[in-house]
Amino acid sequence: MARAATTSDVFNAIAEPKRREMLALLRTGERPVTDLAEELGLSQPGASKHLRVLREVGLVRDHRAGKQRLYRLDAKGLRAVHEWTGGFEQFWNESFDRLDAYVQALEHTQEEETDE
Repeated sequence: MARAATTSDVFNAIAEPKRREMLALLRTGERPVTDLAEELGLSQPGASKHLRVLREVGLVRDHRAGKQRLYRLDAKGLRAVHEWTGGFEQFWNESFDRLDAYVQALEHTQEEETDE
């Protein structure tokens, strides 16, 4: 089965580490492409290509501010990712509960050995 085009699927778009880093940077507010490129060690055209993909899947918005184009996070686009990963919350909670019980039992056993 062929993969969905990167520009049509939010999961494929965020599979690229630099795009995830861009989203993290944009959480703090609007930034021009030049700032993002510099921060991530990318060329301006390379950063622009990543931003285009993120814009096309609805994760960022942009607008003109004088001669610059500013980009900002549109977190609504992450709803599908949030809903999908949320399905694993019960699994992780149960796993952490089992780990906590195991650690408690170990600590209890060590306390008993120390008392002897």
